[in-house]
Amino acid sequence: MGRLSRLSRTAARRRADELLERFDLTTVADKLVRTYSGGTRRRLDLAASLLVTPEVLFLDEPTTGLDPRNRSVMWDLIRELVADGTTVLLSTQYLEEADRLADRIAVIDDGRVVAEGSPAALKSQVSGERIDVVVVHADDLVAAAAAVGDVTGAEPIVDRDTLRISAPASGVGTLVGVVRELDTNGVALADIGLRGSTLDEVFLQLTAVAV
Repeated sequence: MGRLSRLSRTAARRRADELLERFDLTTVADKLVRTYSGGTRRRLDLAASLLVTPEVLFLDEPTTGLDPRNRSVMWDLIRELVADGTTVLLSTQYLEEADRLADRIAVIDDGRVVAEGSPAALKSQVSGERIDVVVVHADDLVAAAAAVGDVTGAEPIVDRDTLRISAPASGVGTLVGVVRELDTNGVALADIGLRGSTLDEVFLQLTAVAV
């Protein structure tokens, strides 16, 4: 790849050694690429794209299929590139990834940009705080969802796998009201709290509006 980038043989070798070291690939440098794990191949792909330091780098879903550890390593490498002055255009379906890495996000639905802005701006534009309630017993999900709905005036989202109920909130008053209502109905709580919207929720709302 270095030779294809018009580096001399000596310069290509020197640059390759630098990148192998930076991307923690020295221990596998003499192995065939087909023996690499998915995470190692992704690091190699990224390293190869940096033989000649680019002003702009396009990354198409660079962490798809990676385990959490290798995904975190890749995120750190991308942050380093940006810190060194490279502009990275990243396409991803992992919205947590976009939230952590991007200064600016364009949400695309059916080939059209339906929203654009910083992660914080998108979250505040589409939805505010939410309340999350986790019950102890699955049998209490119906009663808890009804209580949350009564207090918030919204249709709550119920996740039966995690015993979690979520709905829009209006500050601490919503939290206090839900706690009182659940206590009145004898619902045992494992957890309850307020949080900001996630980009997953923002995306679902934006694409629903767009359709």
